[in-house]
Amino acid sequence: MAESWATSLDLHLELRDPRHDGRGLGAALTRELRDAVRSGRLAPGTRLPSSRALAADLGVARNTVADAYAELVAEGWLTARQGSGTVVAERARSRRTRPRAVPEPTHPLLPGTTYNLMPGSSDVSAFPRTAWVAATRRALTAAPSEAFGYQATSGRPELRWALADYLARVRGVYADPSRILVCAGIMQGLWRMAEVLRAQGARRVAVEAYGLAEHRSRLTDAGLRVSSLPHDEAGVDPAPLPELGVQAALLTPSHHFATGGTLSPERRAQAIDWARAEGGVILEDDYDGEFRYDRQPVGALQGLDPEHVVYLGTASKSLAPGLRLGWMVLPERLVATANELGSSRWQVSTVDQLTLAEFISSGDYDRHVRAMRTRYRRRRDHLVAALAQAVPHVRVSGIAAGLHVLLEVPAGTEEQVIARARREGLGVAGLASLTFGTPKPVRHAIIVGYGTPPDHLFPGAVAALCRALNNQRGNN
Repeated sequence: MAESWATSLDLHLELRDPRHDGRGLGAALTRELRDAVRSGRLAPGTRLPSSRALAADLGVARNTVADAYAELVAEGWLTARQGSGTVVAERARSRRTRPRAVPEPTHPLLPGTTYNLMPGSSDVSAFPRTAWVAATRRALTAAPSEAFGYQATSGRPELRWALADYLARVRGVYADPSRILVCAGIMQGLWRMAEVLRAQGARRVAVEAYGLAEHRSRLTDAGLRVSSLPHDEAGVDPAPLPELGVQAALLTPSHHFATGGTLSPERRAQAIDWARAEGGVILEDDYDGEFRYDRQPVGALQGLDPEHVVYLGTASKSLAPGLRLGWMVLPERLVATANELGSSRWQVSTVDQLTLAEFISSGDYDRHVRAMRTRYRRRRDHLVAALAQAVPHVRVSGIAAGLHVLLEVPAGTEEQVIARARREGLGVAGLASLTFGTPKPVRHAIIVGYGTPPDHLFPGAVAALCRALNNQRGNN
């Protein structure tokens, strides 16, 4: 517990600096703990580990931790009572401090909700701060002066070259740097592609029967109409594409959102055949392509026909959504239009682009993804094992990849399960809320994301979910 607690707060950044003597270690720890309380990372009422446990975790003397605790108690940041341990003081809530920068979650939780198990989010507490800062320093040192002037709408060449190498190596994408456009995440990239398609004469786009309403909104806001592709046990069915009269199709072929399946080779070929025959464009949303657990990663659809597929990727799942970093790999015929329609409002910070380029080129990105893959797989295994033991009647699917699982529930009970989960302090989503264009859902399920809670909260979230599902069974 102490290890995950300290790691989630990054309380080890300065403590092993060889320049610190014993007194310097205490001052560094006091400063980091004070900052954690001030910024809100340590909320009022949070219980801190014992001085012995935290000292062992950080590799410092116990007195160093005890002195830091004592100083913060004296300052009013912490309280300590015999037998109750050390906790963050409630009065810390009312201190006049610098406002916290709290990123708005992709799926805001309802009031009173403790655990965020909504799909589509990653564990932002695991953001590699130390490695990112080091990459920023290296990138800025090497950057030419012109990098800090006005930039081309396609993005910095350093990042486009780094992405071209990475995507070809890891996702099987044909990614010439001249075809890559850097954007502020997939949502903004989708908006930009909708404008490009509209300028190219497209009027209608097909989307999967299950998917995010925000995706459909990006398309319709650009003046495009959307049609639904049916979904069955084998996943999305591209067979109706010729009959729909669409010029483009938005698909999640490597890991369907939200059922978790992978588009079969036969249906992949069917989608590509339609695009070639009709001159259509497939928009491939590869939102979590790095996270595969029980099989080799499935290559991107774009590799089958780079001239008919737009590949959309993002750092939101692998690093953090707050970076607002994404990319598109375009067919050659769309590059000029995409650049002409670009403007300064679409540009991503040059510093962030240079940093990500250095982060990828140095190997730090690969190392971080490997570490997160191990962490998420461990969480998935914990979740699946707990469900199998506590609620064996619940069918779990979509577990081979990504950051969420699908839990099948009896027809007509989806909203009841969600309500019971909320009473347990859980935020979960229902599959019905993602349905588009069908009279009723083909499947009845809730979607449980296991990426967001930090490690020290995850066991509690899983236990609460099992209680909610057991309560549901008792009322059926």
